[in-house]
Amino acid sequence: MIFSEKLQLIRKSKGFTQEELAEKLSVSRQAVAKWEAGQVYPDICNLIQISNCFNVTIDYLVRDQDCMLSCTDNTNRDFEQLIKFRLEANVNTYAAYMNEVDSTRLNSHDFAYSNGPYTYHDTYVGGEQFAGEEAIWYEGKAEYAMNYVGRVIGQQFSGNFLKEALRKADKTMPYRGPEYYQSGEYTYKCNVVGDFSWFQGHEEIFYNQEKVYECYFHGGLMK
Repeated sequence: MIFSEKLQLIRKSKGFTQEELAEKLSVSRQAVAKWEAGQVYPDICNLIQISNCFNVTIDYLVRDQDCMLSCTDNTNRDFEQLIKFRLEANVNTYAAYMNEVDSTRLNSHDFAYSNGPYTYHDTYVGGEQFAGEEAIWYEGKAEYAMNYVGRVIGQQFSGNFLKEALRKADKTMPYRGPEYYQSGEYTYKCNVVGDFSWFQGHEEIFYNQEKVYECYFHGGLMK
């Protein structure tokens, strides 16, 4: 997703017309229309204003996730299959209330999924404040791992919405959830630096304008 598409998405998600956004940014409606048409690009001052207006990072606005994915080390055997399996496991474990298994650590929550030579395992401890790790093996050899730590910071947090957002992950954002997802009063945002071979990221959930959840994660390919 490129900048022009992201701007349209987040503007419409807030219910702003082009005129209303232009007024908030102190620019003309024509300027907003040209940004959304991909004809021109806002300068850094306007990018900062857009970032503040929608509570998203400048990195999220300007970084093309398709480009990030294409920069990954594709020399890794069956790299696309690895991502495909990670997404498959994602919708067959925690995010889909499926395949919970016995604890591997004291009071841990564990989920496992296998398909052919691939095996996925996710384990975490805690509740409103939590930490965990997910990993993928190919024929018994570790190929990918990701660690995460997060917390609930608002009473309006919805675990159901978090799982719903995580199930929306795709091959352009295969780490946790999508860059941006909204349903009703809830909004999910995810920013990633790096690519699938070596990355770090941050996801947030907002209820209206209030942040109610945050999680930091990092991971990559195993060698």
